Amino acid sequence: MLGLTASGAACAQSAAPFGMPMDDSRVFAHLLMDQFEARLGSSNAFWWDAQAWVGSDENRVYLLTEGETANGAVTDAQHELLYVHPVSAFFDVRAGIRTDTDSTQHRSWAALGIAGLAPYFVQLSGTVYASDSGHYAAKGTASYDLLLTQRLILTPAVELNVQSGGGLTGLEAGLRLRYEITRKIGPYLGVNYERNVAAGIEANATRVVLGLHAWL
Repeated sequence: MLGLTASGAACAQSAAPFGMPMDDSRVFAHLLMDQFEARLGSSNAFWWDAQAWVGSDENRVYLLTEGETANGAVTDAQHELLYVHPVSAFFDVRAGIRTDTDSTQHRSWAALGIAGLAPYFVQLSGTVYASDSGHYAAKGTASYDLLLTQRLILTPAVELNVQSGGGLTGLEAGLRLRYEITRKIGPYLGVNYERNVAAGIEANATRVVLGLHAWL
């Protein structure tokens, strides 16, 4: 899961004519539902991945949430509350807390990471975590929007998760084809591969996804 922060607004500000005063103290708000989808295969589930932020070009507070439900139970969910500040025109540093929840247990983490737009418009993020029980973890994501037409967009994405003592515990790779009815609403379909390792047991699944991408 990745959203650009101050970079877009910063670029717009820098485009102002020379000598014109620039106001970077205005407060903005944004909501993005990046993935809101049914995952269909040998096992069916519903997945969400969304974010909301409020703040100025220089200082923002983000709420990130992602998770999966199956058979009426939350099987995996992560929620992050982060303070975000730009460190360059295209990258932001993030710091805050993360809470993992499912139907049986909760765990909390401190979070520190970086996210932004790399060359060739590849969206990247990387975050390290330290839990309240002495565990450490890291997550990295990459995605790219390939415009096939003005409305048809193909998005490959990959996510890696590692934990102390467990190495690579999760790998997810997806390919989604979105049709933007408007710039703010786009249904999509695609395929998603997941590899998860828990307690030494590996599980793999490839599923068709049907979903909606929207923002405001």
